[in-house]
Amino acid sequence: MAHHRKTEHFRRYLEKAGVVDSLTSVLVALYEQSERPNNALEFVKQHLGASGPTPEDTEALQKEVIDLRQRCTRLMEENKDLKTRLQRYEPQSEDRAKAE
Repeated sequence: MAHHRKTEHFRRYLEKAGVVDSLTSVLVALYEQSERPNNALEFVKQHLGASGPTPEDTEALQKEVIDLRQRCTRLMEENKDLKTRLQRYEPQSEDRAKAE
């Protein structure tokens, strides 16, 4: 009888935490798929949010990182060039700042 009480308590805990509803929703979504996925466990993980980013998301993020790094490099080069050009026109202002 104690085992039945533990099981019932655990079931109520899962219901209260929303686990039963979430699992039911995912299993219904899997059931309603017109074509069954090759990996049912992966489907469940993705729909529960446990599998992390998809390969497509990861690839897109990697591409964005590469693009942003290239942009950062270009901007740093442009900044360096602009500082050099500025020194041609205002070299004495830096000399005065150093002297003070």
